[in-house]
Amino acid sequence: MTQPKRFLSGIQPSGKLHLGNYFGAIAQHLALQHEGEAFYFIANYHALTTINNAAQLRALTREVAAAYLALGLDPQRAVLFRQSDVPELHELAWLLATVTGMGLLERAHAYKDKVARGIAPKVGLFYYPVLMAADILAYRSNVVPVGADQVQHVEMTRDMAGYFNHTYGEVFVLPEVRVSEVAGLVPGTDGQKMSKSYGNVIELFADDAALKKSVMGIVTDSAPVEAPKDPERNTIFQLYALVATPEEKAAMADAFRAGGYGYGEAKKALLAKLKTFFGPARERFAALLARPDDIEDVLREGARRARAEALATIEAARAACGLA
Repeated sequence: MTQPKRFLSGIQPSGKLHLGNYFGAIAQHLALQHEGEAFYFIANYHALTTINNAAQLRALTREVAAAYLALGLDPQRAVLFRQSDVPELHELAWLLATVTGMGLLERAHAYKDKVARGIAPKVGLFYYPVLMAADILAYRSNVVPVGADQVQHVEMTRDMAGYFNHTYGEVFVLPEVRVSEVAGLVPGTDGQKMSKSYGNVIELFADDAALKKSVMGIVTDSAPVEAPKDPERNTIFQLYALVATPEEKAAMADAFRAGGYGYGEAKKALLAKLKTFFGPARERFAALLARPDDIEDVLREGARRARAEALATIEAARAACGLA
């Protein structure tokens, strides 16, 4: 008998959401809520590795919840909750840690990258993959949609679940990874991958002035207006293609190839399209932030449903270990 699909993914409230977040993760999450059971958490425990300001973390957490709801998440179809509302995660993470070798965690890309850059890594960063494994396994999810840069974490989760199952018996479902085709392909305003850490983002819910500043600040080459240009090597076109219809995309590509079409004109077209594409969501986002109690109601109900699943999982794991 085929097991029903249960999706699990999370997003850190570590900064303002941007186009990379939407096309790399959120859009996929919204689509999957119609394919099976979906559990989406706001990873505020994980965010503590980078944010040490309580008011900022609370505000960003609320904004992520408002964004998902504004962009189309249906609380009747998908479970949306705060990671910190499920304290059982930490007991589950500890149980996993007792069967996980140091070598596995030392191979984690995020940890190795920080060490290579000369940054003194915190214990939380080293332990991060274990807590992420608990996030995935707690709700018995069997499909984890992620970007390509997160695939290793799912593979590590499978390893940890396998270690536990081998030691104590079959308790955990080994999840499969589903990689977003767009994730990692959204260019920032400087042409690199769009990322908060690079300071090259276009925010989803920026006000008109800030949105215009970001779009008009996209870095381009020095080709004159009259020169033909390759759209596929053009950041403006790559971003426009994400929000335009096939006909609009083809028209801009033809204009670039023909020459006589400048970057300034293309940026104005991109700006207008972004406002059209995200306009209704931006209005809903503002309205939701003005009603924080409504957001809290959704998160509380999500936490109730998520915690019920986590409690069943931790009870099975405790019993397997002899802790019941």
